[in-house]
Amino acid sequence: MTGTGAMPGAANALIDVPGIRVGHAHRLDAGVTVGAADGSSDGEGWATGCTVVRMPAGGAVAAVDVRGGGPGTRETDLLDPAHTVQRAHAILLTGGSAFGLAAADGVMRRLEDEGVGIPMGGAGKVVPIVPAAVIFDLPVGGWHNRPDAAFGYAAAAAATADVPPAGAVDSPGAAAIATVGGGAAGCVGAGVGARAGGLKGGIGSASAVIDGGPADGVTVGALVVANPVGSVVDPGGVPWGAGAELAGEFAGLRRDPGPEVRARVAGLAAKGTVLNTTIGVVATDAALTPAGCRRLATVAHDGLARAIRPAHSPLDGDTLFAVATGMHEAAGAQEPAAPAPPVPAEMPGDLALLTALCGPAADCVERAVVHAVLAAESVAGIPSYRAVIG
Repeated sequence: MTGTGAMPGAANALIDVPGIRVGHAHRLDAGVTVGAADGSSDGEGWATGCTVVRMPAGGAVAAVDVRGGGPGTRETDLLDPAHTVQRAHAILLTGGSAFGLAAADGVMRRLEDEGVGIPMGGAGKVVPIVPAAVIFDLPVGGWHNRPDAAFGYAAAAAATADVPPAGAVDSPGAAAIATVGGGAAGCVGAGVGARAGGLKGGIGSASAVIDGGPADGVTVGALVVANPVGSVVDPGGVPWGAGAELAGEFAGLRRDPGPEVRARVAGLAAKGTVLNTTIGVVATDAALTPAGCRRLATVAHDGLARAIRPAHSPLDGDTLFAVATGMHEAAGAQEPAAPAPPVPAEMPGDLALLTALCGPAADCVERAVVHAVLAAESVAGIPSYRAVIG
């Protein structure tokens, strides 16, 4: 952690950021299979879903930074700091490749039903702003089994800021969409069909509450869907991002698994697909400008580069959104005990605050990738980290 100190928030998750809620919707069938890498045969069953990050009433300042060579996105041009609309009401992370962007229609419908969106005159006349990004998970399960508007609606409706108890996924039975909200991780939502190199990927999250400096008391959090072509573990089987551990959060992680584990890691099958992608959201309760959010999203990619090797390849669509709720200042937070030096008039007024947030934001992303890998379970013969490393 660069700069001042920090500790994880109460849930060590994105939901620690005041005003942020998260919902997941997915379908995971027993006996799901993976299609052949050469396309000669399709997988069977369902293993996909979507995740919705919801903002406070009125939305949150938002921006995006796309670094991968093969992104799949919606409404990202709108988030350019030079453009007119500066707030988003929700962000969708989804499986299903470009087909999965249809889930955003369901998120918009749910928000419209709640009266959330840009008011356009007249009762109920709103336009919700829902940027989105996708991962490529089509070979896991049947090719035509993808998230649609029903998934998006369910995930938006399930969004909470709570930590669900173990096994709390609402799974109403075969051929139905399961939902869970809050701080769930692993094989939920958009992470159900994710693969991280040769291992099972998934949803991971982390947070930090900053202690001292211009960002004293500010919370930063990250949520990622880890689905990279690159490796998330070193040759010895230790996650690349384990060094970013905060307050013993990776307790029990084997730091030197030994030669047998090294051999198993070396024997992992390469990810047999040309399309991948890690996507996510970084959030803070600080008040940032759209340009400040854009810089936060940009620096957050450093966390991906430290936790995934390689990242940002031509075969990935790595995309990170950044949102700022401004609720820390709105809550009447006190000025730091040691005020930052004055900022020259030629520079942004939030420069000291933004600088203090950049390191923790990147670290949260790095830690979130590790949590995604540790929380994942084996699906469709794709081995989890725990299954391989123990």
